[in-house]
Amino acid sequence: MTDHPDLILHRGLFTTLDRSNPAASAVAIKDGVFTAVGHEQDVMKLAGPRTKVIDLKGRRVLPGLIDNHLHIIRGGLNFNMELRWDGVRSLADAMAMLKAQVAITPPPQWVRVVGGFTEHQFAEKRLPTIDELNAVAPDTPVFLLHLYDRAILNGAALRAVGYDKHTPQPPGGEIARDAEGNPTGLLLAKPNAAILYATLAKGPKLPFDYQLNSTRHFMRELNRLGVTGAIDAGGGFQNYPDDYAVIQKLADDGQLTIRLAYNLFTQKPKGEKDDFLRWTQSSSYKQGNDYFRHNGAGEMLVFSAADFEDFRVPRPDMPAEMEGELEEVVRILVQNKWPWRLHATYDETISRALDVFEKVNQDTPLEGLNWFFDHAETISDQSIDRIAALGGGIAVQHRMAYQGEYFVERYGFGAAEATPPVKKILDKGVKVSAGTDATRVASYNPWVSLSWLVTGRTVGGLRLYPQRNCLDRETALRMWTENVTWFSNEEGRKGRIEVGQFADLIVPDRDFFSCPEAEIADITSDLTMVGGRVVYAASDFKMLDDSAPPPAMPDWSPVRRFGGYGAWLAKDETGAVRAQAMQMCGCANACGVHGHDHARSWSSQLPIADLKSFWGALGCACWAV
Repeated sequence: MTDHPDLILHRGLFTTLDRSNPAASAVAIKDGVFTAVGHEQDVMKLAGPRTKVIDLKGRRVLPGLIDNHLHIIRGGLNFNMELRWDGVRSLADAMAMLKAQVAITPPPQWVRVVGGFTEHQFAEKRLPTIDELNAVAPDTPVFLLHLYDRAILNGAALRAVGYDKHTPQPPGGEIARDAEGNPTGLLLAKPNAAILYATLAKGPKLPFDYQLNSTRHFMRELNRLGVTGAIDAGGGFQNYPDDYAVIQKLADDGQLTIRLAYNLFTQKPKGEKDDFLRWTQSSSYKQGNDYFRHNGAGEMLVFSAADFEDFRVPRPDMPAEMEGELEEVVRILVQNKWPWRLHATYDETISRALDVFEKVNQDTPLEGLNWFFDHAETISDQSIDRIAALGGGIAVQHRMAYQGEYFVERYGFGAAEATPPVKKILDKGVKVSAGTDATRVASYNPWVSLSWLVTGRTVGGLRLYPQRNCLDRETALRMWTENVTWFSNEEGRKGRIEVGQFADLIVPDRDFFSCPEAEIADITSDLTMVGGRVVYAASDFKMLDDSAPPPAMPDWSPVRRFGGYGAWLAKDETGAVRAQAMQMCGCANACGVHGHDHARSWSSQLPIADLKSFWGALGCACWAV
């Protein structure tokens, strides 16, 4: 037994977020926690003969990022099957990726682009047409999910799911049809996304061993972006305990590289009370360990209280039975001392839920339960004050970074100025933290959320918020670190670089505090540690990285070629090909015929993506499309 640390990191620029010790140049770690945080000369004296020492060469170090709302369990089961358009800046590039993936995806598998992007991030400011999808994939099913509002299916996908002129219209959604009544391939949420998710659920699933591999790759991608912890918000079609078997095995085998607290999400309308009666008997709040632990109920408590946000359609009114059904479930939770989280987009929903919470509180106090609302884009001052009085919290996510344009189009810039009013919530002293709500709506990239908090801009570049509603960088960082710990009841255990806290930290690839605002969303991590263990390393620290999972399974997985956010793994190759195509293309100068629309040319049946072919040598072949 020795008192010497296992590891020392020195010559760093540590932002500790510990107000009594805000900066340090070195830290010592033993048994997964920080044992010393301070000056170089003091910490280095603690080293023993077996202490590993890492020289950070003056780099900025931050606490590991914690996502307050991530669908990591469901996302992990499917990650290896998904082509991610998160962070891709042009539709032409996205379609080139799709075409390349179609070429290697064997039947009966699908190519799926499942959320994490918006048409506004593309230079072309549009989605692909169904004709373009059919051109690149005449025989391979393609399913494209765009936010909560729509899914686009090519002809092969329609055949695979069996939708035809006899398929009835779903409740709360629409299957778009042509003049003859045949489905066109467009599915619309009106107003809820049930038809989108139910259709996605018809696709092939990975076998158990592949799901294990897929979840490890998703965690690896999150580690690459500096995420060391998350609260899982459950999700539709995520059944407990069956769909938790993969994450439970990884936890049992010590293979989690993300600290995970999970909430239980009810499964069936009108069966919510039975779900929570059963779960409160079979599961205990906080059961688990520091890597995988139970965090209560939600984000869905009852289906009648779910106001899915689709800003392309009017705000939905919750049904009259909402209060009664919600009260039954909340009373079960309070009696069993389970905290909860509740999805709520609009203040109209929040105020009605608060009526229920206040009623329950009169005879069964909520004191000591870390309950909170998720999202809260249009929450009012009055509702914030009511939450404060009841001791609750508000978990915000960067959904407006992806949907802000639609909100402005419907409600105007004035209404969009504080959606949600993060600065006001902070000023009122209410517990508040940040996350993503990934993977099906916004992207899982935490730096996009941090950029949104600091700049007030959408991923499409629209300035939503005036400066008075934006956060400084330190406050934004706290929203992603120490503030999140209240929401998982882990205050004082993580979120800062402080003696006694878990040794979860990151070395970003550029200095978060001094890089231009426009670069914040592009940050990745060069070194990510969880419990003092390296879970991802690149660049100067690459030699420390020995925890990479085996290659993504199956061998046609999009993860093998494209990685994740921004198609980072194939970026150099794809970028070089695209630049060459643009340079050779006549419409890179001035084309009045094709209007610079490379997406349409890349989806042509002609082999113009092959730069060595006859057609490819002619660039984008405007005249041939």
